Amino acid sequence: MADSLASQIITAIGGPENVRSLTHCATRLRFELADASKVDQNALEHMKGVLGAVPQSGDRFQVVIGGGVATVYENIMHLPEMANAGAASASGEGQKSNADVKAEARSKARGKVAWLDSFFEYLADSFRPILGVLLGASIIIALVNLLISLNVIPNDEASAGWVFVKAIWKGVFYFLPIMVAYNASKKLKVDPWLGGAIMAILMTPQFTSLIDAKTTTCVENAALGTKSCTANIFGIPMALSDYSGNVFVPLLMAAVLALVYHGLKKIIPESVQLVFVPFFCMIIVGALTAFIIGPIGVWVGNGLGVGLAWMNTHAPFIFAIIIPLLYPFLVPLGLHWPLNALMLMNIQTLGYDFIQGPMGVWNFACFGATAGVLFIAVRDKDKDMRQTALGALAAGLLGGVSEPSLYGIHLRYKLVYKRMLVGCGLGGVVIAVLGWLFPSVTAAGQTVHGVTTTAFAFTSLLTIPVFDQMWVYAVSIAVSFLTSFFLIITFDYRTPEQKAEVLARAAADQKAAAPAVEAKEAAPAATTATATATATKTEVPAAAAAATTVVNAPVAGHVIALDETGDPVFASRALGEGVGIQPTDSEVVAPVSGVLQTVAETGHAFGIKTDDGVEVLVHVGIDTVKMNGEGFAVKVKADERVNAGDPLVSVDFAKVKDAGYSTTTLMTVLNTAALTSVTPKTGIDVKAGDEVIDIQR
Repeated sequence: MADSLASQIITAIGGPENVRSLTHCATRLRFELADASKVDQNALEHMKGVLGAVPQSGDRFQVVIGGGVATVYENIMHLPEMANAGAASASGEGQKSNADVKAEARSKARGKVAWLDSFFEYLADSFRPILGVLLGASIIIALVNLLISLNVIPNDEASAGWVFVKAIWKGVFYFLPIMVAYNASKKLKVDPWLGGAIMAILMTPQFTSLIDAKTTTCVENAALGTKSCTANIFGIPMALSDYSGNVFVPLLMAAVLALVYHGLKKIIPESVQLVFVPFFCMIIVGALTAFIIGPIGVWVGNGLGVGLAWMNTHAPFIFAIIIPLLYPFLVPLGLHWPLNALMLMNIQTLGYDFIQGPMGVWNFACFGATAGVLFIAVRDKDKDMRQTALGALAAGLLGGVSEPSLYGIHLRYKLVYKRMLVGCGLGGVVIAVLGWLFPSVTAAGQTVHGVTTTAFAFTSLLTIPVFDQMWVYAVSIAVSFLTSFFLIITFDYRTPEQKAEVLARAAADQKAAAPAVEAKEAAPAATTATATATATKTEVPAAAAAATTVVNAPVAGHVIALDETGDPVFASRALGEGVGIQPTDSEVVAPVSGVLQTVAETGHAFGIKTDDGVEVLVHVGIDTVKMNGEGFAVKVKADERVNAGDPLVSVDFAKVKDAGYSTTTLMTVLNTAALTSVTPKTGIDVKAGDEVIDIQR
């Protein structure tokens, strides 16, 4: 097995020869592979130090690391075996043949939404490299606002000290178009300095001074509180705007620049490309940007901003609720970048932004769910999850970064979303109501219903002071955080199988760490005492109900041992002792009487707890969760009481076989460790309702 995390990742990704290129963002390694089918995704997902593994369209693959991604990236690039792969990454093609290049192009094109993936990759990679400076600037703004609100420093924009402090963070947002142009050009394989230089044309003092020229005509825009001006350039009208902080214009400009740049490289001899490609690009694209692209970009950004502002004004409840409910689905797909661009555009045009308040509600619902997972991990002594959740929570609360929570926990345990969305919705309702009752007043004296901010801020604990009506925002995010937190710790985030596996692993770790205690517990008297204590703590007292001594077959068929089922998790007894049944009938019934604690939506798993605390899991087929309920007719609901023999689900096992999955139905006693003995009866043919497991309390 590889020694370092870097080596393990490269091995699981298919080896260095499978890596076409490698980059990274704030939390993820982004691979371009020769053949994505060579990736061992299961190994990556269970690798210590890896939060998640995300396949993309074509042969692209992402490995989620978290805050330490830059270090892992550097370690990978310095691996001896990556020497040739690194060269290939730099050149873009390495030693690929023409056939390889064509095959790669075809693989990228496959899939109905490959172009959409590429579009959002373009947006994301135009912003990711500058997330650090944006975060730094947002924290400076938050600290300054906090100091002003505490009267530690005066709010005096005429003082030299205030001008200097403002310049520290203002420079990031003023020159943001140049930074975006640089990154966007680089993404499109254009000289990034050329993209930055062309965008800088529109931000020079000479260009901006055209607004005040005598020959320039200007018209006030009452809706935005700005003015639009038109200058006469060589007899051609040019619309003038303030491009500082604008992000739509550089994104459009870089796209046009890529067409011109690569077109010129095809027709200009290589010997003079260094001089004439930039020369013609600056003239052609510079003019196009000033006359056409710039005004279009401003118009698009203004239009979207005004449209959302109209919704925020006329339908604030809908707006404040829909934003936090959308973000949990947008962020994992990278579809949140257009909204981030709109936030920046709103600040540049309106002077404030109204999206970040509701967005903060989603972020803190996300962090609340992570806090709930951390609480459970500490309680259950789950060391791996405790480490993952603690790092993700720190990144969220202090940095406003949700990806470690999403990829490390939430997308792995689907029940998290059900709890978290309640927090998103309830927080959205609170910010909508309070935002309407206590509106914000902008610097221009305009009343806005909702929480606003004049800065682009990563929504963390440190940036709460940047929001107007700060107390409204604080109450809203507290509601979303606490709602998700309490729902997670009350209803858990794991299925019964996942919970039992964690508890079994924790128990095994505890025994390994304390052999003396284990030996002591092996004594009959101590065993009885331990079982009694466990039952008292987690189960209904046996005196309150008839003792469960047998578990019946849930389906007719041939009984086999768990070792013969072909499922390593069940065979390991991590989910308790039990049996496998090769079914000969389609009807699956309750093996014991009790309450259904779990009913999988897909109909493949049922968890029943008897009145005296025996927990039985019925798992129909192996990997049948992937059938998404097709062929399964569920006849019960969660929290419903059933008697032994009551039907649970009717299964079309022929369809299961046709889908390529095993029909073996597994049944285990989840809390085997709390019982004196659980003895399976194997190697026999049974009907549904026949005894297959004996239990001694």
